[in-house]
Amino acid sequence: MKRVVIDRFGGPEVLQVVEVDDPRPGPGEVRVRVLASGVSFTDAQLRAGTYLGGPKPPFTPGYELVGIVDELGPGCSRVRIGDRIGALTVWGANAERVCVPEAYAVDVPEALDPAEVVSLVFPYMTAYQLLHRTAQAKPGESVLVHGAAGRVGAAILELGALGRLRLYGTAAGRDRAAVERLGAVAIDYQNEDFLARVRGLTGDGVDIALDGIGGPLSLRSFRALRPGGRLVVFGRYATIAQGRKNWPGVIAWYAATGSVALWGWLSPRRKVLSYRIQKLRIHHQDWFRADFFALLELLRRGEIHPMVAERLPLSDVRRAHELLGSTAAKGKIVLIP
Repeated sequence: MKRVVIDRFGGPEVLQVVEVDDPRPGPGEVRVRVLASGVSFTDAQLRAGTYLGGPKPPFTPGYELVGIVDELGPGCSRVRIGDRIGALTVWGANAERVCVPEAYAVDVPEALDPAEVVSLVFPYMTAYQLLHRTAQAKPGESVLVHGAAGRVGAAILELGALGRLRLYGTAAGRDRAAVERLGAVAIDYQNEDFLARVRGLTGDGVDIALDGIGGPLSLRSFRALRPGGRLVVFGRYATIAQGRKNWPGVIAWYAATGSVALWGWLSPRRKVLSYRIQKLRIHHQDWFRADFFALLELLRRGEIHPMVAERLPLSDVRRAHELLGSTAAKGKIVLIP
């Protein structure tokens, strides 16, 4: 079978497609014939070596997959051969066959497009859990979303509108219309001071700020909170520049994240929270399964619209990574083995 391998940290040039023996599932694992796997900014972080807790080379990237179970390991009882499932792998999904823990497999209806469902596993799941599990957003609350034109940002806006939230999204001026179509007030971060604009629009700040960029931006996002507000830090976008590790950005991210965490600890009226999807998957498997089923139902009813920007063969994985910077506002990049 074919799988993608990263043998050293770096840019897209470090990605290779190799031929290897099919994997065999261990105890409690199922083997999946992959129908679609995703390529996301998190994969770029893994490739560059900036992802917190990520593997050391050599490894296979790929945060999520949809596929058909074709072999069961010892001790598996819930999943059957022939079942179509989705799984959050964190890494390892960019291959023709992948072994995943049975506990992480979630049933996927055959009528749904595997490429669209891949968008649910990471971008929409992240958005859903940020809003409903971590920030615990309530109807009528105000939410500031950084990177609102990206895949996770757009998913937050779409789900936030369904949750009757008041939405404000930072994005480049060229993406203003896309943000506004999703029901948010667009803030052009290149030409506007988002902190001044948020205070001007709300009077006393927002209830929730969702920051997937991190670094010094987190400090200003904390200042955008009204009394009782919550800042959720969930990303490290600032640690990569031009597809490679940005050491000044890494240092600034850790310094700012530590500072804003201290501010939250000392503040009696505002909170700083963090979110990592794999931690909730590990420690709250019931939440992950329930939230995924909720998203599948929203997709089935046509209430959310995950967009697929590119469907590329596994052999084009380098091109997929090169496209990450230009397709974020257009949809998900999906590899089809």
